[in-house]
Amino acid sequence: MAVLHIPSKSEHITDYEVIKSRLAEIGIGYEVWKPKTHLDKTASSDQVLEGFADQINQLKAEGGYVAADVIDLFPDTPNLDVMLAKFSKEHWHDEDEVRFIIEGRGVFHIHPEGGEVVALEVEEGDLARVPAGTWHWFDLCEEKRIRAIRLFQDPAGWTPRYTE
Repeated sequence: MAVLHIPSKSEHITDYEVIKSRLAEIGIGYEVWKPKTHLDKTASSDQVLEGFADQINQLKAEGGYVAADVIDLFPDTPNLDVMLAKFSKEHWHDEDEVRFIIEGRGVFHIHPEGGEVVALEVEEGDLARVPAGTWHWFDLCEEKRIRAIRLFQDPAGWTPRYTE
């Protein structure tokens, strides 16, 4: 389950309901999902999408998402540092950023308009929805491993728009 870090107050929140409530206050969606069937670590992307089909279809209906895929990053992924550099700088998107974490860990740093930065550390089972236009950046944790379902409102995906 996620940990919500509020650096300005040295807070580290682990209670699901408190995390969900605090994130909702700044417009961020957060849930915990469980697959209908057990998925092992070698499941193909198609098997992963099939295992979460009900939840994906519900999100598509609620958020106007039209496409879903699986991203699978390892420490030895070619050009991983170049790829991660695109997302470790503060940016925003024209559409929502929706990620369901299947394996590994990462941190969404969220900078709400007029508010303080919070850091949502996500791991297996966590679903985060960062609305379009929200300033944020993302880093992998030290093991540099993540597997996640991504949902898109535009099948072409999204492009980061940097705040600098």
